[in-house]
Amino acid sequence: MNSRAALHPEAAPVAACTVSRDVQNFDLLIEDMEAELGERWGDLSFSEAMAFLEQPDAGALEFMAIAIDNEDGEAVGLIGDLINAALSKGVKVLLIARDVGPAMLHQLLGFGATGFLPYPLPAGALHDAIERLRQPAPAHPPAAPDRKATGRGGGHDRDGVVLAVHGLAGGVGATTFAVNLAWELAIRQKRDGPRVCLLDLDFQTGSVATYLDLQRREIVDELLSDPAVVDTDSFLSALQVFGERIHVLTAPSDVLPLDIVGPEDITAFLALARASFDVVIVDMPKALVSWTETVLNAAQICFVLMELDMRSAQNALRFLRLLKSEDLPHERLRFALNRAPSFTNLQGRSRLKRMAESLDIKIELQLPDGQRPVMQACDHGQPLAQTAAKNPLRKEIAKLAASLHELIAAEAETG
Repeated sequence: MNSRAALHPEAAPVAACTVSRDVQNFDLLIEDMEAELGERWGDLSFSEAMAFLEQPDAGALEFMAIAIDNEDGEAVGLIGDLINAALSKGVKVLLIARDVGPAMLHQLLGFGATGFLPYPLPAGALHDAIERLRQPAPAHPPAAPDRKATGRGGGHDRDGVVLAVHGLAGGVGATTFAVNLAWELAIRQKRDGPRVCLLDLDFQTGSVATYLDLQRREIVDELLSDPAVVDTDSFLSALQVFGERIHVLTAPSDVLPLDIVGPEDITAFLALARASFDVVIVDMPKALVSWTETVLNAAQICFVLMELDMRSAQNALRFLRLLKSEDLPHERLRFALNRAPSFTNLQGRSRLKRMAESLDIKIELQLPDGQRPVMQACDHGQPLAQTAAKNPLRKEIAKLAASLHELIAAEAETG
């Protein structure tokens, strides 16, 4: 990494520089800058960057990577002045944000930064961003993106499939199923596979963060507390990347009421996610709330997890009765029995048949009991594919993912 002395006039001109309160807080950015630019970059503080823009060497700059976190709130005005000064000199600005609230991010992006990346940086994200910065501007600016298609702002053109996961009772394995299904879909292809987003909408007891060993970040609390200012960039900044494959919106760090957001907010979140990803998996809370209907209407499939016990049977009956009485799309439900009896368990198979007949439902997915390795994988914060690839539960979810992948690909080809 270049020292600040490398930005002085007597040194060789640099192509880019990072600007931050302390670049050591963004160690992954340092590694990526070195990989992309070698010795042709340096780092500056906010005040030093303003002074450097007035020096002759600033004419060689391609871009500035301004890295900010939640402690830079008092410097918003200075950062905005820096963005404006850089753009006036013809220097492009890449904004890199970590744990920044949607209001602050929205304000900074309003100053006209050329690009945006969330931190930690996904693999290859800086390289792709630099390539976009180096592309010449089009002779005629493109038409403004359709904000109805992308929620509040945004310019992505995907139209992702929404898969909801709802557990009929605690401990039936809904979150385990959602996490592993998301991972299996993401790894179906080594290259150019579907972009997968996993949303944990259980704001009180959601455990996706635990099962993937991710931090619960305050930016999620801020996003949910002020959803009116959320746009594509602030939404993406709240996501974390697991295994360089799936993007995850964890449950908030604090327990929040489930009605902190309304149906319109959930509609906007799903639109933003669908515009940026090919598959959006929604891990639902067990409680039914005002926006449950919103998710059901948006989802192509809703997997309903249950077990072979009386509580699941009773809750399934009540759930179906509610959906039918409210004229909700109950035909999108796909019942999945976790810890299903094996084919040799004749008594269990008989109970399964009787339960399906009494509820007048078809249990389309029977998930075998993965036993202790499943609990160990969850405790270690890893998908089953990484810790117990031959586990029967993992194999069944992988088969389902393969089937879904084929359907999604076929639907994409037809239009």
